[in-house]
Amino acid sequence: MSRENHDESVDHAAPFQDACEVEPPDQECCKLVTINISGLRFETQLKTLARYPNTLLGDPIKRMRFYDPLRNEFFFDRNRPSFDAILYYYQSGGRLRRPINVPVEIFMDEIKFYEIGDDVIDRFREDEGLLKEDERPVPSSEFKRQIWLLFEHPDSSGPARIIAIVSVMIILISIVIFCLETLPEFREDDRVFNNHLAPNGTTAGKRSSTLTDPFFLLETICIVWFSFELLVRFLACPSKPAFFKDIMNIIDIVAILPYFITLGLDLSEVESNSQQTTSLAILRVIRLVRVFRIFKLSRHSKGLQILGQTLRASMRELGLLIFFLIIGIILFSSAVYFAEVDDPESSFTSIPDAFWWAVVSMTTVGYGDMYPVTIGGKIVGSMCAIAGVLTIALPVPVIVSNFNYFYHREHSEEEQVEYIHVTCGRPLPPVCDRNKSDSKLSLGKSEYSDDDDWNSISVLNFSPSEEYAGKLTDV
Repeated sequence: MSRENHDESVDHAAPFQDACEVEPPDQECCKLVTINISGLRFETQLKTLARYPNTLLGDPIKRMRFYDPLRNEFFFDRNRPSFDAILYYYQSGGRLRRPINVPVEIFMDEIKFYEIGDDVIDRFREDEGLLKEDERPVPSSEFKRQIWLLFEHPDSSGPARIIAIVSVMIILISIVIFCLETLPEFREDDRVFNNHLAPNGTTAGKRSSTLTDPFFLLETICIVWFSFELLVRFLACPSKPAFFKDIMNIIDIVAILPYFITLGLDLSEVESNSQQTTSLAILRVIRLVRVFRIFKLSRHSKGLQILGQTLRASMRELGLLIFFLIIGIILFSSAVYFAEVDDPESSFTSIPDAFWWAVVSMTTVGYGDMYPVTIGGKIVGSMCAIAGVLTIALPVPVIVSNFNYFYHREHSEEEQVEYIHVTCGRPLPPVCDRNKSDSKLSLGKSEYSDDDDWNSISVLNFSPSEEYAGKLTDV
């Protein structure tokens, strides 16, 4: 329950001593505690907070750091709307529900601050439909750690950013080469594919034309860098099995394999014309795989990473979308076939032939290569287009919500803010020699759980009867 803030003076000595002393259970259950959240006061019983002694509010030592003896309350300079759900967590025995007017990232920060627990946070993330944040292990060796940060984390240092820029430039050059090779002026004599094999079935004239091709030389330079980068990260990675399970590393391997396979086919001997045709077909497919190098940019692009995380978190919604589209395709293709079956000018010769029309109609593409000509067919086509719009629009809000979450989370990680809390009545550490004019103590979130022994000593050694010479707003 909440009550308005007031300025009444209170005798704080006895309540503070009672808070520090261990009371019998029958007396402690009747005690009330006041919690001030940025000016909004809440009252609850001590036994309610004691249900979860491992949390910030449930541990007397932890919460005593925020005790204000002048007002006989615990002051937290935190988000006020979120505390309704935090207090309800203690009152309901473990039910954590985010207020609808509080963003997910803000509420996550609050439950982490109050140390609700990792298992509760995991359940909350699952209820919100969010993925569990992946841990980023680093090698134990100092040298390998520096190499790993240099090639795997571009934001870790200046040299890492330079390496990332070089890698992006080489990826772009490789993609440009892949596209330019298909221009007619560069393949007028089928140099890209057909010159891999000599007309007489030998490779005598092929090696000189292929290995001296400018595109081949530029491709070799790019592959040398890709191979070097992949090898260094493999040697410095903290876990070899986890390295091969990472999708980005699989993309890197797939990006360089076509070059070595093509080079092997260039240096091999072909004995028959049938083998030439087969090799050319395989070569075209292998060289097509090079287009997947564009996904290597996602290692250095935050936008592509956010897009991938959004699609990964929205797999259930995308699965429902595909399922609904399949149902609509079958229904409307069958309906338009029977509506157009008696018209000799109809292009719907069978239900499978109508699948293509149903797909382009439900996705609102409408190529116009197939269209109904009868009144019944046009009615079915109108219903198909309307149903397609509604089907596609249903999962879009969920996907957009996931995208907003990952977008804001990515930016919040770059702008970590340290909170400063009022800590009236808490003595300064004895090891710190401070001037009387210096009354500021900045607390980061990492300092809340550090050195519990010092916290217990400082709280127990502080006498509330001593005169407090500081100001109420000292931090």
